[in-house]
Amino acid sequence: MPELPEVEVVRRGLERWVAHRTVADAEVLHPRAVRRHIAGPDDFAHRLEGHRVGTPSRRGKYLWLPLEDTGQAILAHLGMSGQLLVQPHEAPAEKHLRIRVRFTDALSTELRFVDQRTFGGLSLHDTTPDGLPDVIAHIARDPLDPLFDDEAFHLALRRKRTTIKRALLDQSLISGVGNIYADEALWRSRLHYERPTATFTRPRTAELLGHVRDVMNAALAVGGTSFDSLYVNINGESGYFDRSLDAYGREGLPCRRCATPMRRRPWMNRSSYFCPKCQRAPRPGLGQNA
Repeated sequence: MPELPEVEVVRRGLERWVAHRTVADAEVLHPRAVRRHIAGPDDFAHRLEGHRVGTPSRRGKYLWLPLEDTGQAILAHLGMSGQLLVQPHEAPAEKHLRIRVRFTDALSTELRFVDQRTFGGLSLHDTTPDGLPDVIAHIARDPLDPLFDDEAFHLALRRKRTTIKRALLDQSLISGVGNIYADEALWRSRLHYERPTATFTRPRTAELLGHVRDVMNAALAVGGTSFDSLYVNINGESGYFDRSLDAYGREGLPCRRCATPMRRRPWMNRSSYFCPKCQRAPRPGLGQNA
Protein backbone atom coordinates (compact mmCIF):
# COMPACT_ATOMS: atom_id res chain seq x y z
CA MET A 1 0.00 0.00 0.00
CA PRO A 2 1.38 3.49 -0.82
CA GLU A 3 2.91 5.27 2.15
CA LEU A 4 3.55 8.97 2.74
CA PRO A 5 6.37 9.47 0.17
CA GLU A 6 4.38 7.78 -2.59
CA VAL A 7 1.24 9.77 -1.80
CA GLU A 8 3.23 13.02 -1.64
CA VAL A 9 4.73 12.28 -5.08
CA VAL A 10 1.19 11.90 -6.45
CA ARG A 11 0.04 15.06 -4.64
CA ARG A 12 2.84 17.11 -6.19
CA GLY A 13 1.93 15.84 -9.63
CA LEU A 14 -1.73 16.74 -9.09
CA GLU A 15 -0.73 20.19 -7.86
CA ARG A 16 1.11 20.77 -11.12
CA TRP A 17 -1.42 19.31 -13.55
CA VAL A 18 -4.87 19.43 -11.90
CA ALA A 19 -4.96 22.31 -9.41
CA HIS A 20 -7.06 25.36 -10.40
CA ARG A 21 -8.81 23.57 -13.27
CA THR A 22 -12.61 23.52 -13.53
CA VAL A 23 -14.42 20.20 -13.87
CA ALA A 24 -16.47 19.88 -17.05
CA ASP A 25 -17.87 16.46 -16.26
CA ALA A 26 -17.08 13.25 -14.40
CA GLU A 27 -17.82 9.68 -15.41
CA VAL A 28 -17.96 6.78 -12.95
CA LEU A 29 -17.25 3.56 -14.81
CA HIS A 30 -17.45 1.22 -11.82
CA PRO A 31 -19.78 1.92 -8.86
CA ARG A 32 -17.41 0.28 -6.38
CA ALA A 33 -14.92 3.09 -7.00
CA VAL A 34 -17.32 5.55 -5.29
CA ARG A 35 -18.81 3.17 -2.72
CA ARG A 36 -17.74 5.50 0.10
CA HIS A 37 -19.87 8.25 -1.48
CA ILE A 38 -23.16 7.12 0.01
CA ALA A 39 -25.37 9.07 -2.42
CA GLY A 40 -24.05 7.01 -5.34
CA PRO A 41 -22.18 7.42 -8.65
CA ASP A 42 -24.58 9.85 -10.34
CA ASP A 43 -24.60 12.18 -7.33
CA PHE A 44 -20.79 12.05 -7.11
CA ALA A 45 -20.37 12.99 -10.77
CA HIS A 46 -23.02 15.74 -10.60
CA ARG A 47 -21.46 17.39 -7.53
CA LEU A 48 -18.10 17.77 -9.27
CA GLU A 49 -19.38 19.46 -12.41
CA GLY A 50 -18.60 23.16 -12.74
CA HIS A 51 -16.39 23.33 -9.65
CA ARG A 52 -12.78 24.44 -9.56
CA VAL A 53 -10.18 22.14 -7.99
CA GLY A 54 -8.06 23.81 -5.32
CA THR A 55 -4.54 22.90 -4.26
CA PRO A 56 -4.31 19.14 -3.56
CA SER A 57 -3.51 18.42 0.08
CA ARG A 58 -2.22 15.51 2.11
CA ARG A 59 -2.10 14.39 5.72
CA GLY A 60 -0.08 11.23 6.24
CA LYS A 61 -1.21 8.75 3.59
CA TYR A 62 -4.50 10.58 2.95
CA LEU A 63 -4.82 12.73 -0.17
CA TRP A 64 -7.64 15.08 -1.13
CA LEU A 65 -8.59 17.65 -3.74
CA PRO A 66 -10.60 20.55 -2.31
CA LEU A 67 -13.40 21.96 -4.44
CA GLU A 68 -13.16 25.72 -4.20
CA ASP A 69 -16.17 27.63 -2.83
CA THR A 70 -18.00 24.45 -1.80
CA GLY A 71 -16.68 23.49 1.64
CA GLN A 72 -16.15 19.98 0.27
CA ALA A 73 -13.23 17.90 -0.98
CA ILE A 74 -12.62 14.74 -3.02
CA LEU A 75 -10.86 12.25 -0.77
CA ALA A 76 -8.75 9.68 -2.60
CA HIS A 77 -8.39 6.19 -1.14
CA LEU A 78 -5.59 4.58 -3.15
CA GLY A 79 -5.90 1.24 -1.37
CA MET A 80 -3.57 -1.48 -2.63
CA SER A 81 -3.57 -0.60 -6.31
CA GLY A 82 -5.30 2.75 -6.86
CA GLN A 83 -3.64 5.17 -9.29
CA LEU A 84 -4.44 8.80 -10.10
CA LEU A 85 -3.18 9.46 -13.62
CA VAL A 86 -3.23 12.57 -15.79
CA GLN A 87 -3.63 11.40 -19.38
CA PRO A 88 -4.30 12.97 -22.79
CA HIS A 89 -7.95 12.75 -23.84
CA GLU A 90 -7.04 10.52 -26.75
CA ALA A 91 -5.01 8.02 -24.69
CA PRO A 92 -6.59 4.54 -24.70
CA ALA A 93 -8.60 3.71 -21.59
CA GLU A 94 -6.67 1.63 -19.07
CA LYS A 95 -7.99 -1.87 -18.47
CA HIS A 96 -9.00 -1.01 -14.90
CA LEU A 97 -10.16 2.57 -15.45
CA ARG A 98 -12.82 3.34 -12.83
CA ILE A 99 -13.38 7.12 -12.90
CA ARG A 100 -12.67 9.80 -15.53
CA VAL A 101 -12.73 13.57 -14.82
CA ARG A 102 -12.59 16.04 -17.72
CA PHE A 103 -11.90 19.77 -17.46
CA THR A 104 -13.22 22.87 -19.21
CA ASP A 105 -9.85 24.23 -20.36
CA ALA A 106 -7.92 23.50 -23.53
CA LEU A 107 -5.05 21.52 -21.97
CA SER A 108 -6.36 18.29 -23.54
CA THR A 109 -5.66 16.20 -20.44
CA GLU A 110 -7.99 14.49 -17.99
CA LEU A 111 -7.72 12.93 -14.54
CA ARG A 112 -8.23 9.18 -14.34
CA PHE A 113 -8.63 6.89 -11.36
CA VAL A 114 -7.39 3.40 -12.18
CA ASP A 115 -7.68 0.54 -9.68
CA GLN A 116 -6.98 -3.09 -10.49
CA ARG A 117 -8.16 -4.55 -7.18
CA THR A 118 -10.99 -2.03 -6.53
CA PHE A 119 -10.03 -1.61 -2.87
CA GLY A 120 -9.59 2.14 -3.38
CA GLY A 121 -11.91 4.86 -4.56
CA LEU A 122 -12.93 8.52 -4.49
CA SER A 123 -15.53 10.10 -2.24
CA LEU A 124 -16.84 13.60 -1.54
CA HIS A 125 -16.83 14.93 2.03
CA ASP A 126 -17.49 18.12 3.96
CA THR A 127 -14.32 19.79 5.23
CA THR A 128 -13.45 21.01 8.71
CA PRO A 129 -12.43 24.64 9.44
CA ASP A 130 -8.83 23.44 8.94
CA GLY A 131 -9.69 22.21 5.45
CA LEU A 132 -9.52 18.47 6.20
CA PRO A 133 -12.22 16.07 4.98
CA ASP A 134 -14.28 15.47 8.11
CA VAL A 135 -13.77 11.69 8.00
CA ILE A 136 -10.01 12.06 8.59
CA ALA A 137 -10.10 14.88 11.13
CA HIS A 138 -8.81 12.45 13.80
CA ILE A 139 -5.63 11.62 11.88
CA ALA A 140 -2.46 12.99 13.47
CA ARG A 141 -0.04 15.23 11.61
CA ASP A 142 2.82 13.51 9.83
CA PRO A 143 6.53 14.04 10.57
CA LEU A 144 7.09 16.12 7.41
CA ASP A 145 4.33 18.55 8.44
CA PRO A 146 5.91 21.84 9.63
CA LEU A 147 3.36 21.88 12.48
CA PHE A 148 4.22 18.38 13.73
CA ASP A 149 4.93 18.69 17.48
CA ASP A 150 7.95 16.54 18.42
CA GLU A 151 7.50 17.08 22.15
CA ALA A 152 3.81 16.18 22.08
CA PHE A 153 4.68 13.03 20.14
CA HIS A 154 7.30 12.04 22.72
CA LEU A 155 4.85 12.50 25.60
CA ALA A 156 2.15 10.56 23.77
CA LEU A 157 4.67 7.81 23.03
CA ARG A 158 5.49 7.45 26.71
CA ARG A 159 1.82 7.42 27.72
CA LYS A 160 0.83 4.87 25.10
CA ARG A 161 2.68 1.96 26.75
CA THR A 162 3.05 -0.06 23.59
CA THR A 163 5.96 -1.14 21.39
CA ILE A 164 7.68 1.21 19.02
CA LYS A 165 6.64 -0.19 15.66
CA ARG A 166 3.00 -0.36 16.76
CA ALA A 167 3.31 3.29 17.80
CA LEU A 168 4.83 4.33 14.48
CA LEU A 169 1.89 2.77 12.63
CA ASP A 170 -0.71 4.30 14.98
CA GLN A 171 -2.36 7.05 12.89
CA SER A 172 -3.64 8.80 16.03
CA LEU A 173 -0.03 9.36 17.19
CA ILE A 174 1.80 10.00 13.92
CA SER A 175 0.50 9.60 10.38
CA GLY A 176 2.11 8.53 7.16
CA VAL A 177 4.56 5.94 8.51
CA GLY A 178 3.78 2.51 7.09
CA ASN A 179 5.42 -0.87 7.39
CA ILE A 180 8.27 -0.26 4.94
CA TYR A 181 9.45 3.08 6.29
CA ALA A 182 9.00 1.99 9.91
CA ASP A 183 11.42 -0.88 9.31
CA GLU A 184 13.84 1.44 7.55
CA ALA A 185 13.78 4.08 10.30
CA LEU A 186 14.13 1.47 13.05
CA TRP A 187 17.14 -0.07 11.28
CA ARG A 188 18.78 3.33 10.99
CA SER A 189 18.04 3.95 14.69
CA ARG A 190 19.33 0.49 15.74
CA LEU A 191 16.02 -0.17 17.46
CA HIS A 192 14.16 -3.47 17.65
CA TYR A 193 10.54 -3.24 16.56
CA GLU A 194 9.33 -4.63 19.91
CA ARG A 195 11.15 -2.08 22.08
CA PRO A 196 8.67 -0.66 24.64
CA THR A 197 7.79 3.00 24.12
CA ALA A 198 7.95 3.57 27.88
CA THR A 199 11.76 3.27 27.65
CA PHE A 200 12.13 6.18 25.24
CA THR A 201 13.99 9.27 26.39
CA ARG A 202 13.62 12.58 24.60
CA PRO A 203 16.99 12.21 22.82
CA ARG A 204 16.03 8.69 21.67
CA THR A 205 12.66 9.93 20.35
CA ALA A 206 14.35 12.86 18.61
CA GLU A 207 16.87 10.52 16.97
CA LEU A 208 14.11 8.21 15.74
CA LEU A 209 12.05 11.09 14.33
CA GLY A 210 15.16 12.32 12.55
CA HIS A 211 15.61 8.95 10.87
CA VAL A 212 11.91 8.75 9.98
CA ARG A 213 12.19 12.12 8.25
CA ASP A 214 15.46 11.23 6.55
CA VAL A 215 14.15 8.00 5.07
CA MET A 216 10.95 9.63 3.87
CA ASN A 217 12.81 12.53 2.27
CA ALA A 218 15.21 10.10 0.61
CA ALA A 219 12.25 8.16 -0.80
CA LEU A 220 10.60 11.37 -1.99
CA ALA A 221 13.76 12.33 -3.87
CA VAL A 222 13.51 9.23 -6.08
CA GLY A 223 9.75 9.08 -6.46
CA GLY A 224 8.84 6.65 -3.68
CA THR A 225 9.01 2.87 -3.50
CA SER A 226 7.65 0.58 -6.23
CA PHE A 227 7.82 -3.20 -5.96
CA ASP A 228 5.53 -3.74 -8.94
CA SER A 229 3.48 -1.75 -11.43
CA LEU A 230 0.68 -1.00 -8.96
CA TYR A 231 2.27 2.14 -7.48
CA VAL A 232 3.05 4.84 -10.05
CA ASN A 233 3.02 8.62 -10.12
CA ILE A 234 0.50 10.60 -12.17
CA ASN A 235 2.56 10.00 -15.33
CA GLY A 236 2.52 6.25 -14.81
CA GLU A 237 6.17 6.10 -13.70
CA SER A 238 7.47 3.89 -10.87
CA GLY A 239 9.60 5.07 -7.94
CA TYR A 240 13.09 3.76 -7.31
CA PHE A 241 13.59 3.83 -3.53
CA ASP A 242 13.28 0.02 -3.40
CA ARG A 243 16.86 -0.02 -4.69
CA SER A 244 18.00 1.85 -1.56
CA LEU A 245 16.17 -0.11 1.14
CA ASP A 246 18.40 -1.15 4.05
CA ALA A 247 15.98 -3.44 5.89
CA TYR A 248 12.65 -4.13 4.22
CA GLY A 249 12.67 -7.17 1.94
CA ARG A 250 16.30 -8.05 2.70
CA GLU A 251 15.81 -11.34 4.61
CA GLY A 252 19.01 -13.40 4.48
CA LEU A 253 21.08 -10.62 2.93
CA PRO A 254 23.97 -9.11 4.91
CA CYS A 255 23.22 -6.10 7.08
CA ARG A 256 24.73 -3.05 5.40
CA ARG A 257 26.32 -2.06 8.76
CA CYS A 258 27.64 -5.29 10.28
CA ALA A 259 27.13 -7.99 7.58
CA THR A 260 24.95 -10.15 9.88
CA PRO A 261 22.18 -11.84 7.83
CA MET A 262 18.97 -9.84 8.05
CA ARG A 263 15.90 -11.55 9.49
CA ARG A 264 12.18 -11.41 8.86
CA ARG A 265 9.52 -12.10 11.46
CA PRO A 266 5.71 -12.25 11.06
CA TRP A 267 4.19 -9.18 12.67
CA MET A 268 0.50 -8.17 12.79
CA ASN A 269 -0.32 -9.93 9.50
CA ARG A 270 2.75 -8.28 7.98
CA SER A 271 6.50 -8.77 8.27
CA SER A 272 9.22 -7.01 10.20
CA TYR A 273 12.75 -6.96 8.81
CA PHE A 274 15.67 -6.29 11.15
CA CYS A 275 19.29 -7.04 11.96
CA PRO A 276 19.55 -9.36 14.98
CA LYS A 277 22.92 -7.85 15.93
CA CYS A 278 22.32 -4.13 15.35
CA GLN A 279 18.71 -4.24 16.57
CA ARG A 280 18.78 -6.50 19.59
CA ALA A 281 15.47 -7.69 21.01
CA PRO A 282 14.52 -6.05 24.32
CA ARG A 283 14.90 -8.00 27.54
CA PRO A 284 11.65 -9.53 28.85
CA GLY A 285 9.86 -7.08 31.10
CA LEU A 286 11.87 -4.08 29.88
CA GLY A 287 9.87 -0.91 30.26
CA GLN A 288 6.91 -2.48 32.03
CA ASN A 289 7.43 -0.37 35.15
CA ALA A 290 9.14 2.62 33.57
